[in-house]
Amino acid sequence: MKHLSFLIKPSSSKCNLNCKYCFYHDVSDNRMVQDYGFMTEKTTLNIIQKSLIDADGGQITFAFQGGEPTLIGLDYYESFIDSVNQYNLKNSKIDYAIQTNGIVIDENWASFFKKNNVLVGLSLDGPKDIHDLNRLDKKGDGTYKSAIAASKVLDEYDVDYNLLIVVTSLVARKIDKVYNFFKSKGYKYLQFIPCIDPIENEKTKYSLSTEQYKEFLCKLFDKWYNDIVNGNIISIRYFDNIMAMFLGMPPESCDMVGKCSIQNVIEADGSLYPCDFYVLDEVKLGNLNTDTLTSVQESSIAKSFVMESIKLNEKCTSCDWLKLCRGGCKRQRILEDDGSYGVNRFCDAYKSFFEYTHIRFESLARTISKRNIK
Repeated sequence: MKHLSFLIKPSSSKCNLNCKYCFYHDVSDNRMVQDYGFMTEKTTLNIIQKSLIDADGGQITFAFQGGEPTLIGLDYYESFIDSVNQYNLKNSKIDYAIQTNGIVIDENWASFFKKNNVLVGLSLDGPKDIHDLNRLDKKGDGTYKSAIAASKVLDEYDVDYNLLIVVTSLVARKIDKVYNFFKSKGYKYLQFIPCIDPIENEKTKYSLSTEQYKEFLCKLFDKWYNDIVNGNIISIRYFDNIMAMFLGMPPESCDMVGKCSIQNVIEADGSLYPCDFYVLDEVKLGNLNTDTLTSVQESSIAKSFVMESIKLNEKCTSCDWLKLCRGGCKRQRILEDDGSYGVNRFCDAYKSFFEYTHIRFESLARTISKRNIK
Protein backbone atom coordinates (compact mmCIF):
# COMPACT_ATOMS: atom_id res chain seq x y z
CA MET A 1 0.00 0.00 0.00
CA LYS A 2 1.39 3.38 -0.97
CA HIS A 3 2.34 5.98 1.61
CA LEU A 4 2.78 9.43 0.12
CA SER A 5 3.86 12.56 1.95
CA PHE A 6 3.78 16.19 0.87
CA LEU A 7 5.27 19.32 2.39
CA ILE A 8 3.11 22.17 1.13
CA LYS A 9 4.00 25.87 1.34
CA PRO A 10 0.65 27.65 0.82
CA SER A 11 2.10 31.01 1.96
CA SER A 12 5.36 30.51 0.02
CA SER A 13 8.22 32.30 1.78
CA LYS A 14 6.02 34.91 3.47
CA CYS A 15 6.45 35.14 7.23
CA ASN A 16 5.35 37.38 10.08
CA LEU A 17 8.72 36.90 11.80
CA ASN A 18 12.24 37.91 10.92
CA CYS A 19 14.29 35.15 12.55
CA LYS A 20 17.99 35.87 12.29
CA TYR A 21 18.95 32.32 11.29
CA CYS A 22 16.06 31.51 8.90
CA PHE A 23 17.27 28.97 6.33
CA TYR A 24 14.25 29.40 4.04
CA HIS A 25 14.91 33.11 3.67
CA ASP A 26 18.36 32.12 2.40
CA VAL A 27 16.85 29.50 0.07
CA SER A 28 14.32 31.90 -1.45
CA ASP A 29 17.05 34.53 -1.94
CA ASN A 30 18.91 32.02 -4.11
CA ARG A 31 16.19 31.51 -6.73
CA MET A 32 14.66 33.70 -9.43
CA VAL A 33 11.32 34.13 -7.62
CA GLN A 34 11.57 34.73 -3.89
CA ASP A 35 7.85 34.65 -3.10
CA TYR A 36 5.19 32.82 -5.15
CA GLY A 37 2.29 34.44 -3.30
CA PHE A 38 -0.55 32.53 -1.67
CA MET A 39 -1.60 29.20 -3.16
CA THR A 40 -4.71 29.42 -5.32
CA GLU A 41 -7.78 27.20 -5.09
CA LYS A 42 -6.97 25.72 -8.51
CA THR A 43 -3.45 24.70 -7.48
CA THR A 44 -4.71 23.30 -4.20
CA LEU A 45 -7.32 21.14 -5.95
CA ASN A 46 -4.75 19.86 -8.45
CA ILE A 47 -2.49 18.78 -5.57
CA ILE A 48 -5.34 17.07 -3.73
CA GLN A 49 -6.79 15.28 -6.75
CA LYS A 50 -3.47 14.10 -8.16
CA SER A 51 -2.21 12.87 -4.79
CA LEU A 52 -5.39 10.91 -4.13
CA ILE A 53 -5.25 9.33 -7.57
CA ASP A 54 -1.62 8.33 -7.09
CA ALA A 55 -2.19 7.02 -3.55
CA ASP A 56 -4.91 4.69 -4.89
CA GLY A 57 -6.41 4.04 -1.46
CA GLY A 58 -3.11 4.13 0.41
CA GLN A 59 -1.96 6.61 3.01
CA ILE A 60 -1.20 10.31 2.53
CA THR A 61 0.41 12.84 4.85
CA PHE A 62 -0.24 16.48 4.05
CA ALA A 63 2.15 18.68 6.02
CA PHE A 64 2.21 22.47 5.80
CA GLN A 65 5.20 24.70 6.29
CA GLY A 66 6.54 28.08 5.19
CA GLY A 67 7.53 30.75 5.51
CA GLU A 68 4.63 30.82 7.95
CA PRO A 69 1.78 28.61 6.68
CA THR A 70 -0.91 30.12 8.92
CA LEU A 71 -0.68 33.44 7.05
CA ILE A 72 -2.97 32.11 4.32
CA GLY A 73 -5.74 31.91 6.91
CA LEU A 74 -7.81 29.24 8.63
CA ASP A 75 -10.41 29.23 5.84
CA TYR A 76 -7.79 27.75 3.48
CA TYR A 77 -7.25 24.71 5.69
CA GLU A 78 -10.96 24.18 6.31
CA SER A 79 -11.50 24.24 2.55
CA PHE A 80 -8.48 21.95 2.01
CA ILE A 81 -9.85 19.25 4.30
CA ASP A 82 -13.36 19.59 2.86
CA SER A 83 -11.92 19.01 -0.62
CA VAL A 84 -9.90 16.00 0.54
CA ASN A 85 -13.05 14.48 2.03
CA GLN A 86 -14.95 15.19 -1.18
CA TYR A 87 -12.42 13.59 -3.55
CA ASN A 88 -11.17 10.76 -1.32
CA LEU A 89 -13.29 8.18 -3.12
CA LYS A 90 -10.96 5.26 -2.33
CA ASN A 91 -10.83 6.07 1.39
CA SER A 92 -7.12 6.78 1.63
CA LYS A 93 -5.96 7.30 5.20
CA ILE A 94 -5.11 10.99 5.56
CA ASP A 95 -2.81 12.55 8.16
CA TYR A 96 -2.24 16.26 8.62
CA ALA A 97 0.62 18.25 10.17
CA ILE A 98 1.65 21.90 10.30
CA GLN A 99 4.79 23.72 11.41
CA THR A 100 4.15 27.17 12.86
CA ASN A 101 5.74 29.94 14.87
CA GLY A 102 2.49 30.16 16.84
CA ILE A 103 1.96 33.90 16.44
CA VAL A 104 -1.65 33.70 15.21
CA ILE A 105 -2.67 30.50 16.99
CA ASP A 106 -5.84 31.08 19.01
CA GLU A 107 -8.87 29.07 20.12
CA ASN A 108 -10.26 28.86 16.57
CA TRP A 109 -7.03 27.37 15.24
CA ALA A 110 -6.67 25.04 18.22
CA SER A 111 -10.24 23.80 17.85
CA PHE A 112 -9.63 23.12 14.16
CA PHE A 113 -6.40 21.22 14.88
CA LYS A 114 -8.11 19.05 17.48
CA LYS A 115 -11.17 18.35 15.33
CA ASN A 116 -9.04 17.25 12.38
CA ASN A 117 -6.19 15.53 14.28
CA VAL A 118 -3.56 17.93 12.95
CA LEU A 119 -0.12 17.34 14.46
CA VAL A 120 1.48 20.71 15.23
CA GLY A 121 5.18 21.55 15.26
CA LEU A 122 5.64 24.71 17.34
CA SER A 123 8.90 26.64 17.17
CA LEU A 124 10.31 27.52 20.59
CA ASP A 125 14.05 27.80 21.22
CA GLY A 126 13.99 27.85 25.02
CA PRO A 127 13.42 30.37 27.81
CA LYS A 128 12.72 34.00 27.00
CA ASP A 129 16.29 35.28 26.93
CA ILE A 130 17.35 32.57 24.46
CA HIS A 131 14.22 32.45 22.30
CA ASP A 132 13.97 36.22 21.95
CA LEU A 133 17.57 36.59 20.86
CA ASN A 134 16.89 35.26 17.36
CA ARG A 135 13.14 34.75 16.90
CA LEU A 136 12.01 38.34 16.32
CA ASP A 137 8.94 39.86 14.70
CA LYS A 138 9.03 42.46 11.93
CA LYS A 139 9.40 45.24 14.51
CA GLY A 140 12.44 43.56 16.05
CA ASP A 141 10.59 42.45 19.18
CA GLY A 142 10.91 39.00 20.71
CA THR A 143 8.14 36.44 20.22
CA TYR A 144 8.53 34.28 23.33
CA LYS A 145 5.21 35.36 24.86
CA SER A 146 3.33 34.52 21.65
CA ALA A 147 4.94 31.07 21.39
CA ILE A 148 4.14 30.28 25.03
CA ALA A 149 0.56 31.51 24.55
CA ALA A 150 0.23 29.20 21.55
CA SER A 151 1.43 26.21 23.57
CA LYS A 152 -1.09 27.00 26.31
CA VAL A 153 -4.06 27.15 23.94
CA LEU A 154 -2.90 23.93 22.26
CA ASP A 155 -2.76 22.29 25.70
CA GLU A 156 -6.21 23.66 26.53
CA TYR A 157 -7.67 21.98 23.45
CA ASP A 158 -5.59 18.81 23.91
CA VAL A 159 -3.86 19.22 20.53
CA ASP A 160 -0.93 16.92 19.79
CA TYR A 161 2.19 19.01 19.25
CA ASN A 162 5.95 18.89 19.50
CA LEU A 163 8.50 21.65 19.95
CA LEU A 164 10.99 22.52 17.22
CA ILE A 165 14.25 23.95 18.59
CA VAL A 166 16.94 25.39 16.33
CA VAL A 167 20.33 24.49 17.79
CA THR A 168 22.48 27.59 17.44
CA SER A 169 25.86 28.02 19.07
CA LEU A 170 24.07 29.67 22.02
CA VAL A 171 21.52 26.87 22.48
CA ALA A 172 24.38 24.37 22.33
CA ARG A 173 26.26 26.18 25.10
CA LYS A 174 23.10 26.58 27.21
CA ILE A 175 21.58 23.14 26.69
CA ASP A 176 21.35 22.43 30.44
CA LYS A 177 19.26 25.57 30.87
CA VAL A 178 17.19 24.90 27.75
CA TYR A 179 16.43 21.27 28.64
CA ASN A 180 15.56 22.12 32.25
CA PHE A 181 13.24 24.84 31.00
CA PHE A 182 11.34 22.47 28.71
CA LYS A 183 11.17 19.88 31.47
CA SER A 184 9.82 22.42 33.97
CA LYS A 185 7.08 23.37 31.50
CA GLY A 186 6.07 19.75 31.00
CA TYR A 187 6.98 19.61 27.31
CA LYS A 188 7.46 15.95 26.37
CA TYR A 189 8.14 15.98 22.61
CA LEU A 190 11.25 17.80 21.43
CA GLN A 191 12.98 18.05 18.07
CA PHE A 192 16.40 19.70 18.06
CA ILE A 193 17.42 20.90 14.60
CA PRO A 194 21.04 21.96 13.95
CA CYS A 195 21.22 25.48 12.57
CA ILE A 196 21.72 25.40 8.79
CA ASP A 197 24.51 27.54 7.38
CA PRO A 198 23.76 29.65 4.28
CA ILE A 199 23.88 27.91 0.89
CA GLU A 200 27.24 29.52 0.13
CA ASN A 201 28.57 27.77 3.29
CA GLU A 202 29.40 31.04 4.98
CA LYS A 203 29.84 30.76 8.72
CA THR A 204 27.66 33.03 10.87
CA LYS A 205 27.58 33.82 14.56
CA TYR A 206 24.79 31.25 14.85
CA SER A 207 26.84 28.48 13.24
CA LEU A 208 27.70 25.39 15.25
CA SER A 209 31.25 24.19 15.50
CA THR A 210 31.92 20.46 15.61
CA GLU A 211 33.08 20.75 19.20
CA GLN A 212 29.98 22.68 20.25
CA TYR A 213 27.68 20.13 18.62
CA LYS A 214 29.53 17.24 20.24
CA GLU A 215 29.23 18.77 23.71
CA PHE A 216 25.58 19.61 23.04
CA LEU A 217 24.69 16.05 22.02
CA CYS A 218 26.53 14.46 24.93
CA LYS A 219 25.08 16.81 27.56
CA LEU A 220 21.59 16.46 26.13
CA PHE A 221 21.91 12.68 26.08
CA ASP A 222 23.05 12.55 29.72
CA LYS A 223 20.01 14.52 30.85
CA TRP A 224 17.61 12.57 28.62
CA TYR A 225 19.05 9.19 29.67
CA ASN A 226 18.84 10.07 33.35
CA ASP A 227 15.18 10.98 32.95
CA ILE A 228 14.44 7.85 30.94
CA VAL A 229 15.91 5.45 33.51
CA ASN A 230 13.99 7.27 36.24
CA GLY A 231 10.70 6.85 34.44
CA ASN A 232 10.34 10.40 33.13
CA ILE A 233 9.84 9.70 29.44
CA ILE A 234 10.76 12.62 27.18
CA SER A 235 10.80 12.11 23.42
CA ILE A 236 13.76 13.60 21.56
CA ARG A 237 13.40 12.78 17.88
CA TYR A 238 17.08 12.19 17.14
CA PHE A 239 17.52 9.85 20.11
CA ASP A 240 14.24 8.09 19.32
CA ASN A 241 15.54 7.32 15.83
CA ILE A 242 18.82 5.95 17.18
CA MET A 243 16.87 3.77 19.61
CA ALA A 244 14.81 2.46 16.71
CA MET A 245 17.99 1.39 14.92
CA PHE A 246 19.31 -0.37 18.03
CA LEU A 247 15.98 -2.21 18.15
CA GLY A 248 16.39 -3.33 14.53
CA MET A 249 13.88 -0.89 13.05
CA PRO A 250 14.50 1.68 10.32
CA PRO A 251 14.75 5.36 11.29
CA GLU A 252 11.87 7.60 10.23
CA SER A 253 13.96 10.78 9.96
CA CYS A 254 15.13 11.27 6.37
CA ASP A 255 18.61 12.49 7.37
CA MET A 256 19.28 9.15 9.08
CA VAL A 257 18.22 6.82 6.28
CA GLY A 258 21.52 6.96 4.39
CA LYS A 259 20.23 8.43 1.18
CA CYS A 260 17.87 11.16 0.05
CA SER A 261 14.33 10.53 -1.11
CA ILE A 262 11.92 12.82 -2.90
CA GLN A 263 10.07 14.67 -0.15
CA ASN A 264 7.49 16.29 -2.47
CA VAL A 265 7.92 19.87 -1.33
CA ILE A 266 5.31 21.99 -3.10
CA GLU A 267 5.66 25.76 -3.39
CA ALA A 268 2.62 28.02 -3.62
CA ASP A 269 2.60 28.04 -7.44
CA GLY A 270 2.45 24.22 -7.57
CA SER A 271 6.14 23.71 -8.32
CA LEU A 272 7.53 20.54 -6.77
CA TYR A 273 11.02 20.11 -5.29
CA PRO A 274 12.84 17.15 -3.73
CA CYS A 275 13.66 18.62 -0.30
CA ASP A 276 12.89 21.60 1.92
CA PHE A 277 16.59 22.50 1.92
CA TYR A 278 16.67 22.48 -1.89
CA VAL A 279 13.66 24.51 -3.05
CA LEU A 280 15.89 25.93 -5.77
CA ASP A 281 15.47 26.56 -9.49
CA GLU A 282 18.13 24.02 -10.51
CA VAL A 283 16.35 21.12 -8.80
CA LYS A 284 12.76 22.00 -9.63
CA LEU A 285 11.12 18.72 -10.66
CA GLY A 286 7.98 20.05 -12.31
CA ASN A 287 4.64 21.59 -11.45
CA LEU A 288 1.54 19.72 -10.32
CA ASN A 289 -0.66 22.12 -12.28
CA THR A 290 0.73 20.65 -15.50
CA ASP A 291 2.60 17.44 -14.60
CA THR A 292 1.67 14.16 -13.00
CA LEU A 293 3.17 13.15 -9.69
CA THR A 294 4.78 10.11 -11.29
CA SER A 295 6.45 12.11 -14.04
CA VAL A 296 8.10 14.57 -11.65
CA GLN A 297 9.23 11.87 -9.25
CA GLU A 298 10.78 9.85 -12.06
CA SER A 299 12.44 12.80 -13.80
CA SER A 300 16.18 12.81 -14.47
CA ILE A 301 16.63 15.65 -11.97
CA ALA A 302 14.89 13.63 -9.25
CA LYS A 303 17.01 10.55 -9.96
CA SER A 304 20.20 12.61 -9.98
CA PHE A 305 19.28 14.25 -6.67
CA VAL A 306 18.85 10.86 -5.00
CA MET A 307 21.95 9.31 -6.61
CA GLU A 308 24.15 12.17 -5.38
CA SER A 309 23.33 11.20 -1.80
CA ILE A 310 24.02 7.47 -2.17
CA LYS A 311 27.73 7.71 -2.88
CA LEU A 312 29.44 8.21 0.45
CA ASN A 313 32.93 9.49 1.02
CA GLU A 314 35.48 6.71 1.53
CA LYS A 315 36.03 7.96 5.09
CA CYS A 316 32.38 7.11 5.75
CA THR A 317 32.43 3.64 4.25
CA SER A 318 35.28 2.59 6.53
CA CYS A 319 33.84 4.20 9.68
CA ASP A 320 32.79 2.06 12.65
CA TRP A 321 29.68 4.20 13.13
CA LEU A 322 28.36 4.14 9.57
CA LYS A 323 25.34 2.00 10.53
CA LEU A 324 24.18 4.74 12.90
CA CYS A 325 25.33 7.88 11.10
CA ARG A 326 24.84 6.82 7.46
CA GLY A 327 26.46 10.04 6.27
CA GLY A 328 23.75 12.32 7.67
CA CYS A 329 21.86 14.97 5.75
CA LYS A 330 23.31 15.85 2.33
CA ARG A 331 22.90 19.54 3.10
CA GLN A 332 25.33 19.08 6.00
CA ARG A 333 27.95 17.25 3.94
CA ILE A 334 31.04 19.22 3.00
CA LEU A 335 31.18 20.08 -0.70
CA GLU A 336 34.65 19.40 -2.06
CA ASP A 337 36.43 21.52 -4.69
CA ASP A 338 35.73 18.91 -7.37
CA GLY A 339 31.97 19.08 -6.69
CA SER A 340 31.80 15.78 -4.81
CA TYR A 341 30.46 15.43 -1.28
CA GLY A 342 32.84 14.82 1.58
CA VAL A 343 32.02 13.82 5.13
CA ASN A 344 29.30 15.42 7.19
CA ARG A 345 30.53 18.64 8.74
CA PHE A 346 29.63 17.21 12.15
CA CYS A 347 31.49 13.95 11.48
CA ASP A 348 33.82 14.18 14.48
CA ALA A 349 30.94 15.20 16.72
CA TYR A 350 28.93 12.14 15.72
CA LYS A 351 31.91 9.82 16.22
CA SER A 352 32.50 11.14 19.73
CA PHE A 353 28.78 11.03 20.53
CA PHE A 354 28.31 7.42 19.43
CA GLU A 355 31.44 6.35 21.31
CA TYR A 356 30.14 8.11 24.42
CA THR A 357 26.57 6.77 24.29
CA HIS A 358 26.37 3.44 22.45
CA ILE A 359 26.64 1.25 25.54
CA ARG A 360 23.72 3.07 27.18
CA PHE A 361 21.67 2.91 23.98
CA GLU A 362 22.31 -0.84 23.86
CA SER A 363 21.23 -1.17 27.50
CA LEU A 364 17.99 0.70 26.84
CA ALA A 365 17.33 -1.44 23.77
CA ARG A 366 17.75 -4.65 25.80
CA THR A 367 15.37 -3.34 28.46
CA ILE A 368 12.74 -2.40 25.87
CA SER A 369 13.09 -5.76 24.09
CA LYS A 370 12.57 -7.67 27.35
CA ARG A 371 9.45 -5.65 28.13
CA ASN A 372 8.06 -6.31 24.66
CA ILE A 373 8.67 -10.06 25.03
CA LYS A 374 6.79 -10.10 28.33
